[in-house]
Amino acid sequence: MSLYRNTVWFLKGMREYTRSGYEAAAKQFVAEDLEVNVAGRSYMITGANSGIGKATALAIAKKGGTIHLVCRNKERAEEAKRELIANSGNEGISVHLVDMSSPKDIWAFAEKFKTEHKLNVLINNAGCMVNNRELTEDGLEKNFATNTLGTYILTAALLPAMEKEDDARVITVSSGGMLVQKLNVLDLQFETGTFDGTMAYAQNKRQQVILTEHWAKSHPKIHFSIMHPGWADTPAVRSSMPDFYEKMKNRLRTEEQGADTVVWLAISSAATKHPSGLFFQDRKPVSTHLPFAFTHSSPEDEEKLLEVLREFSQRFAPATSNL
Repeated sequence: MSLYRNTVWFLKGMREYTRSGYEAAAKQFVAEDLEVNVAGRSYMITGANSGIGKATALAIAKKGGTIHLVCRNKERAEEAKRELIANSGNEGISVHLVDMSSPKDIWAFAEKFKTEHKLNVLINNAGCMVNNRELTEDGLEKNFATNTLGTYILTAALLPAMEKEDDARVITVSSGGMLVQKLNVLDLQFETGTFDGTMAYAQNKRQQVILTEHWAKSHPKIHFSIMHPGWADTPAVRSSMPDFYEKMKNRLRTEEQGADTVVWLAISSAATKHPSGLFFQDRKPVSTHLPFAFTHSSPEDEEKLLEVLREFSQRFAPATSNL
């Protein structure tokens, strides 16, 4: 990461990503955008037992949506479900246990889900920032396996079913940190050099932007979007970025403020008036690059990323899949 990118990004973050940045942006929000009833529509939210995922689930549940919580830990997921039902009055909340770093687990879940449920909106919220290089049981670097490959497989596996539904949407929760990264297809699993979990995470989030743009072009029946929630006070930030949290804790957004744009993208008609494939911050599309930052990737590198993800997906896919 260059000194220029780091400096410009941090100054941008202090102005836009903090609680005060949200409060300033919220003055332009249209309250009526969220005055909707989504009863009868089905929403899948990964990483939904805490933080932004849980706040998103509660907001949509209050609007009447059927909620599918995709979580890894059974106890925390069931506790989140009980809290969500109690706070929303909505009984239509289900738990699905999936390890988003396991391609085989994701495939098995997605194939089974499609036979039992419909899905209108997929919210790719699950993510991790592992600060020491760690491999999964499949030999995959854990950040890449969870943030990029897991998101890719779940989305790709569910798209055929979603294309049959009206007003289908896919929203991916990214990070403004991706602005400091240019796509690096030569080391997708961070096998060379000194490992930096924060930069690995940012690289994964850049990859998610490229995936969203690709899907928007190849699946025009579905509305795709990707967003940055700002700097929010979540359990993940506290555990993965303790130094950042201590320095910024009085400036961080609430979980509800971080989730606001996710909810807006998931339920409002105003969101789908924007073209598919855009990157959003505080309910408006923004650039995926800092000014003069040289973070644009070539079509060849983007195709290489997709090629690698397709290869991994096919390696772990069940014989009955048609990816």
